Amino acid sequence: MALNPDRLLPLEPEPRAVARRLFAEVERLPIVSPHGHTDPLWYADDAPFPDPARLFVVPDHYIFRMLYSQGVPLEALGVPRIDGAPSETDGRAIWRIFAENFGLFRGTPSRLWFEHSMERVFGIEERLSAANADTLYDAIAARLAEPEMRPRALFDRFGIEAISTTDSAIDDLAAHDRIRASGWTGRVLPCYRPDAVIDADRPDFAASIARLLELTGQPQTYAGYLEAHRIRRAYFKARGATATDHGHPTARTAALTPAEAGLLFDKVAGGGASLAETELFRAQMLTEMARMSLDDGLVMQIHAGSMRNHNAALAARFGLDKGADIPTRTDYVRALKPLLDELGNEPQLTIILFTLDETVYSRELAPLAGHYPALRLGPPWWFFDSPEGMRRFRETATETAGFYNTVGFNDDTRAFLSIPARHDVARRVDCAYLARLVADGRLDEDEAHELSLDLAYRLAKQAYRL
Repeated sequence: MALNPDRLLPLEPEPRAVARRLFAEVERLPIVSPHGHTDPLWYADDAPFPDPARLFVVPDHYIFRMLYSQGVPLEALGVPRIDGAPSETDGRAIWRIFAENFGLFRGTPSRLWFEHSMERVFGIEERLSAANADTLYDAIAARLAEPEMRPRALFDRFGIEAISTTDSAIDDLAAHDRIRASGWTGRVLPCYRPDAVIDADRPDFAASIARLLELTGQPQTYAGYLEAHRIRRAYFKARGATATDHGHPTARTAALTPAEAGLLFDKVAGGGASLAETELFRAQMLTEMARMSLDDGLVMQIHAGSMRNHNAALAARFGLDKGADIPTRTDYVRALKPLLDELGNEPQLTIILFTLDETVYSRELAPLAGHYPALRLGPPWWFFDSPEGMRRFRETATETAGFYNTVGFNDDTRAFLSIPARHDVARRVDCAYLARLVADGRLDEDEAHELSLDLAYRLAKQAYRL
C-alpha cells in the first residue's frame, strides 16, 4: 500500500519535475485549518481517541454513506439511533465490516485520506482487507493508547498552526475556555454558527431563540434579537473567533426595511410562518450578518446549496447529518444581489462563498469574486474535496477570478486524522496545476513557487485574519 511519492503529480516528465520542486517547498509548511468541525473537547480533555472503529468509521459520513449505499445498515456500523434501539457497540465487529467492504472506496478521496493516515500516523503499509482486519485493528488500538497519539500531541505532530471549530451561537464555549486556561499553546478558535437561531424550519428553533435571548438578556423583539447576535458574536470574538459560518439551503439574501423585518421576525418567532417566509427570514439574516461583519471584522462564510437530510426515513431513525445531504442547483448572481448592492463594494468586508453546484464556478462565482471587493471564493467543498474537484476548480475559476480572489485550502473535516491527508492532497493538486502553467509558458517557475506558498499557507491566514 506504500504511498506513491508522485501521487497526483503530472504524468508528463517536464511538468512532473516542476511539480516535484514546488511540492518540496510546501509539503511541510504549517497547516492552517480555518474552518472545520473537529470537537473542541478533544483538545480540552486531551483524552485518548477511542478504538479504531470509533475513530475512522462511526463518526465519518464519507465512510458510512458509501457502506449504506451498498446495503450495510447504519446500526451495524455503530451509528446510534435516536429512539434508543440497539446499534452495534463492538468496535471490532464494525471494523470487520469496513475491512470487508474496503474495495468500495477505490478511486475515492476517502481512500486517499485513510491510507495517508494509516501510513503516516500509524506506520502501516498494508492495505486494509478482510484477511488483515483483526491484525490492523489490534495494531491501531495499541498505538492509540500511547501518549503521543493524544489530540494535543497529534496537533503538534501534524504541524497545525491554528484550527477553527464550528460552534452554535448558543454554545457556552466551555471547552474553548478550558483549552485557554490549560496553558497549552495550541491555537484552537471557535467560529460563530448561528443556523440554530436563524433557520425557523428547524424543530428546535423556538427553544434556540429562547436560549439566545436568555443568554444575552434581550427582549423577544427584532431589535433585541439583532442585539443578541451582536453580544454573542463579541463573546466568540473575545475567545479568538475570526469568522462566522452560515449553512443555508440557498444563497438568497434580502434587504427588507426594519419594519418589514420586524413583522417577519414576529411571525417566525411565533411559529406561524410559511416556508416562503422562513426562507425570506434566512435571506434577510444573511444581509444582517454581513452588516455585523463589517462592524466587528468577523469574516463571513456562506455554505449554500445542500438539501440536508434528503433521506427522511434515515433522519427519523438516526437524526440529522447522516450522509444524506445532496447538492442542489444554486443561483448566486440574483440571490446575492440585495446584499451586494449594499455591501459588495466594501473592501473591509470579507465574504467567502462555497458551493455544491460546480456549474456556477465559471458562470457566476468566479465573475462575482473577480469583481466585488467583499467577495472571495472558498475551496472545493464536501463532495468536491477531491483531486478531480480541486483541478476543476482551478481550471474554471482561475481564468476569471485569478488566484488571489481565492482563500487557499480549508479541510472542513470532522475526522482529525484526515487533516494532514487533505492538505497533502490539496498541495499536490495545486502544485500539479501550477507546474502545467509553467510547462506551457503561462508562468515563470519563480512565480509558481511564490503561488504554491500562497495557496498552501499564506492566503488562508490572510483571508481568515489569522
